[in-house]
Amino acid sequence: MPKLPPSPPSPQKPSLQKPSLQDLRRDIDAIDEQMHSLLMRRGAIIDRLIAVKQTQEVGSAFRPAREADMMRRMAERHRGILPLDTVESIWRVIIATFTYVQAPFSVHADLSAGDAAMRDSARFHFGFTVPFVPHFSAPAAVEAVTRSKGDLALMAAAGGRTAWWTALEAPGAPKIIARLPFIERADHPAALPVFVVSRVAADAMVTEVEMWSVRVAGWSAEVARSLSPLADIIAVPDATFEGAALLISVPAAGGLAAVSAALVAAGASIRSMALVGSHATRYTVASTAAATAG
Repeated sequence: MPKLPPSPPSPQKPSLQKPSLQDLRRDIDAIDEQMHSLLMRRGAIIDRLIAVKQTQEVGSAFRPAREADMMRRMAERHRGILPLDTVESIWRVIIATFTYVQAPFSVHADLSAGDAAMRDSARFHFGFTVPFVPHFSAPAAVEAVTRSKGDLALMAAAGGRTAWWTALEAPGAPKIIARLPFIERADHPAALPVFVVSRVAADAMVTEVEMWSVRVAGWSAEVARSLSPLADIIAVPDATFEGAALLISVPAAGGLAAVSAALVAAGASIRSMALVGSHATRYTVASTAAATAG
């Protein structure tokens, strides 16, 4: 009678013993050391990048297209109990600090729309290593960036007293290169919408949304209402010809043509227009409270 093969060993039962606090704290310490090591490795790569690209000689290392993509991917993969606010702020400090290490720059901020909210935005997105330079008017902040090699200016993306964007019309002038926050939500800790103005390499720009400086005659509340479904607009009155200076945000594909046609159809006339920058499409996620409730 043939022998039967030996029976497979019985699977071992998993241990029911819970880890101790000391075990868990050791795990946390090990993870902290790994994160620190990874940051130092990132720094070593940045050091090599500086040597290869000679970043110090070409102005700001700010890359709005890359940063917008990085922040979107971070939000999409995020899971767990750690709030998105915390993860986003950590990533922003890492990105901004390593950018500063590549090519030092300052952040100039127009405080005329409110001091606290603008400072919150600057510190959330750029940390405390990057120098913060306050200004008490939008033109002063733009002028400071115009004189610099690679500094940034933060301008409130809302109505103001002056058409500061007209200073960006000249071919060699700095441009709007980003809109912050990169990740929008109702309870964002730095929710003030701001434009970033700077000089960066053309291949670093993201052009999903175009920013146009448009001067019109015959401006009125009716004309403004006709444009509201088509674009985000900031308008500053211009006494000449009952006109206005507009900063218009439109999709890069055909957005300006639709706005121009609507202006003419509403009875306004276009006196001039100039491209003054571009930025990524606004990326919105659910608020932290809504995500938790879901």
